[in-house]
Amino acid sequence: MKAFVFPGQGAQFIGMGKELYKSSQLAGELFNKANEILGFNITSLMFDGTDEDLRQTGVTQPSIFLHSVILAKTLGNQFEPEMVAGHSLGEFSALVANSTLSFEDGLVLVSKRARAMQKACELEPSTMAAIIGLDDEQVERVCNEIPEIVVPANYNSPGQIVISGSEKGIDMAIEKLSSMGAKRALKLKVGGAFHSPLMLPARIELEEAIESTNFNAPICPVYQNVNALAVTDPGEIKKNLKLQLTSPVRWTQTVKNMLADGATSFTEVGPGTVLQGLIKKVDMEVPTFSA
Repeated sequence: MKAFVFPGQGAQFIGMGKELYKSSQLAGELFNKANEILGFNITSLMFDGTDEDLRQTGVTQPSIFLHSVILAKTLGNQFEPEMVAGHSLGEFSALVANSTLSFEDGLVLVSKRARAMQKACELEPSTMAAIIGLDDEQVERVCNEIPEIVVPANYNSPGQIVISGSEKGIDMAIEKLSSMGAKRALKLKVGGAFHSPLMLPARIELEEAIESTNFNAPICPVYQNVNALAVTDPGEIKKNLKLQLTSPVRWTQTVKNMLADGATSFTEVGPGTVLQGLIKKVDMEVPTFSA
């Protein structure tokens, strides 16, 4: 079975989507429509902006979404997904790719998500850190022991987990996990504690937008971040998406479940190749491709 996966924040680069815009009439139309929907010229920032422009959450998230979704729409017969998944933000791209969401509704939700997350980040100093070389259980135990908000945020691959929380909590966790033998315990350059309880204000804000959006029956299952399971019921997809911002991204479990359910190849649709690398850490043998 062909699996298609969609990257999240951090995969952006200057010039993303530019060749696509030039080479495809459909892509050009969709990029121009995106400028109208968003009310600003996101294509100029994507194609010719600066790193600083692309690092702004309100630009980063729609940019990655647009690159991924528009690329999928231009693939024609090459895009015949039998299962889809996306990492964090990428789940919204996956839901457009499998026809649960329309292009327009997906973009509006992503834009609202980015603004809500930015506001939540400004409420309290918070951050994330990558922990490499320890078992998930060891990291979970340390997070539970710290008297600050610190939680597992991204289960990226075996031995690679990202934690999220208050600045003080993350510092305490890094110190403890380093002393336990972590190969790396490194703060990430992010705006805040994504996929943690500190994102609750953003989740509440986004829940309203999700609730008022039409979710269609998908053409294939989506493996969602919150439970790593195949979902086809629009109501359940909507419910899981509402929980996403304060729940961990269970990417390791997602890839394992997709493989168990018959995935024979993974194609990454969007900027970068990060997900292919993570998939290979779960199963070295499975073929991975860039769209």
